[in-house]
Amino acid sequence: MKQILLLLISIVTFSCAKEGKTEFSKTALSETLLATDGSQVAFQDILKKHKGKTIVIEVWASWCGDCVKAMPKIKELQANNPDVAYLFISMDKTADKWKVGIEKHELKGDHFMANDQMGGVFAKAIDLDWIPRYIIVDKTGKIALYRAIETDFDTINETLENLK
Repeated sequence: MKQILLLLISIVTFSCAKEGKTEFSKTALSETLLATDGSQVAFQDILKKHKGKTIVIEVWASWCGDCVKAMPKIKELQANNPDVAYLFISMDKTADKWKVGIEKHELKGDHFMANDQMGGVFAKAIDLDWIPRYIIVDKTGKIALYRAIETDFDTINETLENLK
């Protein structure tokens, strides 16, 4: 019984630690992402561009069924929160498919692609275990919501409301 209890405590502690991050790791911040113009941009520089604004980050891929299914919700979120910056980070395998996905789904915001997809350095640095994944950064640059998925739009909306 003690072993089971210790295991449960460990799982809860680890889960809460991942859920409650308030800043990105140095690895995540220094990792470069591919911009639509073909340049490489450090994640920290992308965040600096939106300094002083709330940022919703969506990690997605054009091949991801759950990502496509959540598109209407992200568009509704954008309509209800026009003062928020939207940053889309793709886990696509090729830039061509990523760019087609942006156009096809008419995604409005800043777009970047991870250079090494789901199993890469950036994905590991943000504890990516599912897409779509949403992260909310407040106006001071602190992470307000570290892990939300397509079923968490109530939490996403509540977090944005609390940051107004």
